[in-house]
Amino acid sequence: MDRRGFLRRTLWAAGALLAGDRTALGSGSDEPEMKSPALEALRERHRLSLIADRVASAQPPLPPLYRRLPRRRGFNLLEKFMVGSNQKFVETDFQWMKQWGFDFVRLPMDYRCWTDPIHPLNLIEKVLKEIDHAVEMGRKHGVHVSLNLHRAPGYTVAQPPEKLELWTSEEAQKQFDFQWSQFAKRYRGIPSTQLSFNLVNEPSNIKPERYAKVVRRVVGAIRKEDPDRLIIADGLSWGRDPVFELVDLNIAQATRGYEPMPISHYQAPWVGGERFARPTWPLKEGNKVYDREWLLKDRIEPWKKLQSKGVGVMVGEWGAFNRTPHKVVLAWARDLLSLWKEAGWGWALWNFRGSFGILDSDRSDVVYEKFQGHKLDRKLLELLQDF
Repeated sequence: MDRRGFLRRTLWAAGALLAGDRTALGSGSDEPEMKSPALEALRERHRLSLIADRVASAQPPLPPLYRRLPRRRGFNLLEKFMVGSNQKFVETDFQWMKQWGFDFVRLPMDYRCWTDPIHPLNLIEKVLKEIDHAVEMGRKHGVHVSLNLHRAPGYTVAQPPEKLELWTSEEAQKQFDFQWSQFAKRYRGIPSTQLSFNLVNEPSNIKPERYAKVVRRVVGAIRKEDPDRLIIADGLSWGRDPVFELVDLNIAQATRGYEPMPISHYQAPWVGGERFARPTWPLKEGNKVYDREWLLKDRIEPWKKLQSKGVGVMVGEWGAFNRTPHKVVLAWARDLLSLWKEAGWGWALWNFRGSFGILDSDRSDVVYEKFQGHKLDRKLLELLQDF
């Protein structure tokens, strides 16, 4: 007997006992059925359960996570962003995020933090346990954790460049597959509602077919160890463009929120941001105007086309460097956040603590609030909470 049948029989039997209905219990008596409030209540529950069963059976199943990502909101944590600053993740970050209403962290990491520089298939267990702890802190505080290789074997947007080329080198692809297969094996059994894999940060303007080939290969390596893991691939052109060549792979994709660059990277030295004029929002450059309408057409609509094909979309990074005037940041961010909310996309601000973040951003035009030994940008925090 299935569970529903058992529950129905149990409810009927209980009602019969309460009412003295021996006929319903198989006694063979022809006595008229007795009425009682308890029996009528049980029968009503039974009737409602039948209706609920019919309604439930008529509802389509929820789509897989990769088709429609939950609209999680949060931050990037940079403790393992570069091998030269390989730190442990901090539990108070998870606590404060949850306290403020956020539920997502992306961990952009440098694979060299836990990889033997001479023997790349030898991993350093002590460091991997620090990542384990971050995954556990996410579970403990109700914050989804997304692991990302910001520097992967054979590719990075940072300096120095990798010696191998991920998109063409068999050895680099072998190491890339190995890294992710080890994470897949390590975290097998942790549900995708708690943990996702974001493969490689911001692939550049390589050919979509070449990128798709590498992604298909590493997805196969992951699914060999953990078939159900939620996987997210960044878009091409440094996360700017959706990749339709991956639609059939049953993975989600991530875009970016750094456009236009004169807003997000004003005076940022690593991209030559000193060349940008002091920005406003909306931003005017010659005859071109960058505003909310431009963001919608250029940054949202291409990704909504991808979304319409059953691919979940999120914003893996966004934010503005601390030299952009704060009023400009808030106005620009409000337009982005409202568009993402309308599209149903989650996001992760770069970063939580630091020059783009809500804590210790070191802006000259912000009156900070003291918070647990940190400087809190309350206006930016409240804006994020609104969306």
